[in-house]
Amino acid sequence: MRHTTRRLLISPLLVLAAGAGLAGSPTAAQAAGISATIDVNSELKVRSAPSWAAGVVGTLADGRRVAVDCAVTGQKVSGKVRTTAQWDRLTDGRYISHAYVRTSAVIPACEAKAGSQAYVSGKIRTRDGAVNVRTGPSTLNAVVRKAADGSAVKIVCAVTGAKVAGTVRTTTLWDRLSDGRYVSHAYVVSPTVRACPPATPAPTVPALTPEQFIAAAVPGAQQGWREYGVPASITIAQAVLESGWGRSGLSAVDRNYFGIKCQNGSFGPHANGCHVYETTECDKAGKCFATSDAFRTYASMGRSFRDHGHFLRSNKRYAPAFAFTRDANKFIMAVWKAGYATDPDYYTKVTKIMTNYDLYRYDTWK
Repeated sequence: MRHTTRRLLISPLLVLAAGAGLAGSPTAAQAAGISATIDVNSELKVRSAPSWAAGVVGTLADGRRVAVDCAVTGQKVSGKVRTTAQWDRLTDGRYISHAYVRTSAVIPACEAKAGSQAYVSGKIRTRDGAVNVRTGPSTLNAVVRKAADGSAVKIVCAVTGAKVAGTVRTTTLWDRLSDGRYVSHAYVVSPTVRACPPATPAPTVPALTPEQFIAAAVPGAQQGWREYGVPASITIAQAVLESGWGRSGLSAVDRNYFGIKCQNGSFGPHANGCHVYETTECDKAGKCFATSDAFRTYASMGRSFRDHGHFLRSNKRYAPAFAFTRDANKFIMAVWKAGYATDPDYYTKVTKIMTNYDLYRYDTWK
């Protein structure tokens, strides 16, 4: 995609600062939960809210035992166990789709359970019209409903998210409601709200050698050429350059090797969701400012590589490149000229990787 500014990705803030008016962690009784088992072909992504568009805050392997607190209605998912819109909220406040969960116990609805669990009653205060209630703690997350001025909300806990200037205050705090949705605390009047339990970070993916990375990349890159016409040598070389041989945070956590973003909550045919990151963006004058961006997440490296082909093929600005689907150097030159990257040495960097590692051998034209 086009890079007009320099971005520095930083991990989402999961621990709230002292003095923010938030109480302590849940009691042991709250943490007990209902025992369940993950049933998935590889690993299941754990989300900050009941939607694939919500941020990824961890992963669970097949057969892993989990403790479920209650259930909410979210995005419909067709999984290994069932097709359902139910999402299970774990005792640490994170969410997994019930489509990949096996348990003999009845999981109570979170709303029904709200009377017995600790929650705080709050009210919306707004002079800006109805306030958006979202799937996650960012203005980039999807809107699920609107809350009018004076309406009551049940707040389970608070997390740090995108900064919002509202009627009540300017803050980065977002209130997680009893149904798993989020509303900015900038529009909420309430007693003290406790911090949501910190999520377990996703496991670090072991670094691959260049040879191992290329071997893993070839199948997806060649499939991308067959489907969309992007030479495999280019896909592999761009992945090497943009992900640092798979060591970037996006590729290690989300298997996103090209930094492709979600657009208005949409993540296309190959991704499986969006992950909102707090970032720092710097302009040409060197002035930097905090912002947020939603990046696509993938189930595998191959899916990311195929989406790279889809991204270029579906974007009209890169149409001239597809006159050279059997000439890798001319193809990447046309992509660069179309504005894929502002780096004046981008073409040279990509073709140098292609030459140094003989990536042209994977352009089989099959």
